[in-house]
Amino acid sequence: MAKVLRRGARGEEVERLQRLLREHGFPVGRIDGRFGPATEAALIAFQRANGLLADGIAGPLTWQALDLAEDMPPADATRRVTLEIVAEMFPYTRLDSIAAHLPLVLDALRGFGLVEKPMVLAALATIRAESEGFEPVEEMPSRFNSSPGGHPFDLYDHRTDLGNRGPRDGERYRGRGFVQLTGRANYETMGRSLGLGMELVFAPQRANEPVLAARILAAFLAARRLSLKTALFEGDLVRARRLVNGGTHGLDRFTEAYRIGERLIEDPVWGGGLAVAA
Repeated sequence: MAKVLRRGARGEEVERLQRLLREHGFPVGRIDGRFGPATEAALIAFQRANGLLADGIAGPLTWQALDLAEDMPPADATRRVTLEIVAEMFPYTRLDSIAAHLPLVLDALRGFGLVEKPMVLAALATIRAESEGFEPVEEMPSRFNSSPGGHPFDLYDHRTDLGNRGPRDGERYRGRGFVQLTGRANYETMGRSLGLGMELVFAPQRANEPVLAARILAAFLAARRLSLKTALFEGDLVRARRLVNGGTHGLDRFTEAYRIGERLIEDPVWGGGLAVAA
């Protein structure tokens, strides 16, 4: 099994990495078994060319792209998430709600291959920001979605950016779930991506079913995987929040939950090195 390699590493595995990078058209200079600046630069270029997180670290996904370790899965941080840790991340949330829904969320993340620690943290922090009770919720009428004296969610009715087509679409396709899926177009796109066809368009309330809400959260994050991982790798939680929410609503809760989980969830170790995203 190939090891996780980063700048400063030495040995036969580094030489192996250098040769593969050169074979893929990314020259590293001298093949010397020393992971220095030239090897790091070539590796980052290779990762960018292959849609991987450009962190300059040869982890499981990078080795897979180099056709070396098809049986080398990413380190699974979901196995280190406990009720006690999530309770720390959600200090105002009932334990029974966390206990009921956490397994569903973790199963959904595994189903979409979102098992690296940053993505697991992003998922949990998103729930803290969007539905702090750790259960799927429906958006409530407010001055941001409903006009004075108008019907609920009338300010969403003509939001063509959400795919809404007129009166009552705003209410029908209000935000729901762990990630607040909103708008006719998003309900249709998500339903198709989950193999449900038009089911979510015809029955949008299904987005609040716990198992389906967990899958929607995972699918939503998976569709933004590379950009999210890049933002998280760079420590830019504001950008990460915008990628999910479109703005910074709930940023304080997102940041607090992410930082607590980052401290409490151990970094999985395998393959002779610390587990990383790429």
